[in-house]
Amino acid sequence: MFVMAMAVNLTPLLFVTLQAQFGLSFEQVGRLVLFNFTTQLLVDLMCAGLVDRINAKWLAVSGNALVAVGLWTLALSPFRLEAPYLGLVLGTVIFSAGCGLLEVIVSPIVERTPGERKAAGMALLHAFYPLGKVVVVVVTGLLFFAFGTAHWPYLVLGWSLVPTLVTLAFAGLRLPPMFEIGRRTRVRDLLRQRATWLSILAIALAGAAEVGMAQWASAFAERGLGVDKLTADLLGLGSFGVGMAVGRLWFGMRRQTIDMIRLMRRGATGAALMCLVMAFSGLAWVSLLAAAAAGLFVSLLWPGMLSLTSARFPLAGASLFALLAAGGHGGAGVMPWLVGIGADVFQHAPGWLAGDLAPEQIGLRLGLALAAVPALVLVGVLGRWRDLGD
Repeated sequence: MFVMAMAVNLTPLLFVTLQAQFGLSFEQVGRLVLFNFTTQLLVDLMCAGLVDRINAKWLAVSGNALVAVGLWTLALSPFRLEAPYLGLVLGTVIFSAGCGLLEVIVSPIVERTPGERKAAGMALLHAFYPLGKVVVVVVTGLLFFAFGTAHWPYLVLGWSLVPTLVTLAFAGLRLPPMFEIGRRTRVRDLLRQRATWLSILAIALAGAAEVGMAQWASAFAERGLGVDKLTADLLGLGSFGVGMAVGRLWFGMRRQTIDMIRLMRRGATGAALMCLVMAFSGLAWVSLLAAAAAGLFVSLLWPGMLSLTSARFPLAGASLFALLAAGGHGGAGVMPWLVGIGADVFQHAPGWLAGDLAPEQIGLRLGLALAAVPALVLVGVLGRWRDLGD
């Protein structure tokens, strides 16, 4: 989970740097996120009907190895190709394929681990995603502050050591079977259930809300709020990750049961409100505090939907997680891209709307506000999911 967080969140820390070095637009850097999650979505879909027939350890080893290779490609290929953007895309696609494999297999591994508190275990597992995000943001931000952003390829190469070591660690493990022989719910039967489609839609909206805010938090703080690079990384994307980690650790360590759907609906509502505060507050420190609160509110949306759906379909095996991951990655890929498009388009907003803000600032603010939409829609979808009953 740390490896996934590292791979997904390195690129947003480089948005402004890549723009300046290679002359890219907001849409182009946002499109890298689209390539990231679209690749993960395609891998998820390919795995949906096959994952229960493939050795789990092979998937975990292959996923980590692909992330390592992708980071090397991201760091080196832009300087070897005539079209640097093609190199960025190539590296993104390779490490994203690895992330897709990991997303498919790590949650089923935890789900199949013996224990009574499955939802709490899932929350703890997914807590290591924002924890990894915070570590990557802090370490990367401090190194950029100390040595500058010009040497970013060496930083990416350094981070590639992590998936390399995890590849070796998984190679020595024995993993439990991902389903009980003869009792697995087939994919075709899952797809006939209304609850399956509502779950896929819900996790797509959860991914859109979470990643739409997270992937642009650093660039928004630096360009939209006008704070320095280190502060933007630590208090933009970093504070968002801290909020996510706190929420998931809190739930994972709770002993009493809780109404998950009610908690998720409140979280989605709070996330939408905090997104709007981030976008439209006239004070930078208020926007940065809202980023941390938004991370807290979105923290249980993705793992919560995994837990609710796996409880409804206990014999589905890892195929169910592949379908849900595809939905989540679809939303997570499209929303940051739409924010980037919005940031480009809204730079041409009329003067009465922009006020004293520079075109780039008003573009980023209005673009980021779009990420509140999926969170608000999710509130209604969760209500429909509850109406299905048991």
